[in-house]
Amino acid sequence: MNTATVALLAAVLVHSSGISTPAADWSVADNEKPFLSSELIFEAEHWHNHGSCIVETRRGDLIVCWFHGSGERKADDVRIEGARWRRGARKWSERHVLADTPGYPDTNCSLFFDHQDRLWLVWPTILANLWESSLLKYRISDDYEKPGPPKWKTDGVLHVTPGPEFEEAIRRWVPEAEAKLRTGGVPDRDREEVARYLGILNERAEDKLYRRLGWMTRAHPVVVGEGRLLVPLYHDGYSCSLFALSDDGGATWRTSPPLLGGGNIQPSVATRRDGTLVTYMRDNGPAPGRVMVSESRDQGLTWSPVVDSTIPNPGSGTDIVVLRDGRWLFIGNDLEDGRRRLAVLLSEDEGRSWTRRRYLENDPAGPRAGRYHYPSIIQSKDGTIHVTYSHHLSTDQPLPKDPSGQPAHSSIKHAHFNVAWVLAGETIP
Repeated sequence: MNTATVALLAAVLVHSSGISTPAADWSVADNEKPFLSSELIFEAEHWHNHGSCIVETRRGDLIVCWFHGSGERKADDVRIEGARWRRGARKWSERHVLADTPGYPDTNCSLFFDHQDRLWLVWPTILANLWESSLLKYRISDDYEKPGPPKWKTDGVLHVTPGPEFEEAIRRWVPEAEAKLRTGGVPDRDREEVARYLGILNERAEDKLYRRLGWMTRAHPVVVGEGRLLVPLYHDGYSCSLFALSDDGGATWRTSPPLLGGGNIQPSVATRRDGTLVTYMRDNGPAPGRVMVSESRDQGLTWSPVVDSTIPNPGSGTDIVVLRDGRWLFIGNDLEDGRRRLAVLLSEDEGRSWTRRRYLENDPAGPRAGRYHYPSIIQSKDGTIHVTYSHHLSTDQPLPKDPSGQPAHSSIKHAHFNVAWVLAGETIP
């Protein structure tokens, strides 16, 4: 039995049992010997755990955040939790609270390091149990290497203030979309929903309060150029994306014009060798379900028209990482319907094509299929790959009970592998 098969069997056992097992030795450098190991960060439970993001510290620790509670925007007990894997340890730390606004849901969190090596936590607090009422907040730490949660030095609100260019972009784009609707460029099953969406855009384009609230994070913010902070954002009401930019370390912010494509949200970002930024977005629009793409050649100030890629998408979050050797890894649910499989794709030409595919999760279709979604991906200092994602088993099957006596179906999963493991997967035609 080869190494890859053993690793896959180990992953299946973890999936089936829900028991955490030690990950592979992270000192192993990426080489020709494929490996994969995975474990749940904490025992599965009935509580809702979702939307994780992973980073690696200078010391080599892994820090993960996610949101936890009895639901999402409508549950006022939702808070941001985290855990740490200390370099050299054999398991994840106990969970700890990273942010909690009493009486409000704290959701879709993200972590990143800025050019000063400060750790940022960015997340929306939902003010009125509607996604459109979210207020974007942040915390900053320069003391995060010790065991336990980071010590936050700064707390603030990231004021998202789209200017006149926001309304102007909508006024230009809506007539184009309406023409496409009239000429049959939208599937019949989606026409009513598209017409409703365009009506919302027309109605809300000039609503100052509506366009200043509702912006949320999902994937990692990034640092580009000489230290520009670029925070990918999306809005469920407008069903579009934009980017918040800061050139002074987060003291002040401005925004890009909106990226409009009829339901393109939750952007993640990769940078080509020539400095071009490429963003990949979840498809919340009409068929076909495809990851949506746009490019920027001015470090995120402006973006090209949004187009479909070749990658299927069922309306779920994705992520991407540029490896140090120049290859790209993309992760997402490569289906048009459902989140039962989670694919890692490899590109050797900076996202212009995808040549290899390997599955971290791949359940058969049916009521017992799980949902494995909202992935976060990084390359660690040793060259290997770390991924975290929501691991939600179907309750249409017998499951162990958590301490409250309810089905234990929800956790955050961590997977660790090398590029050789991806290369050992299937070739994409």
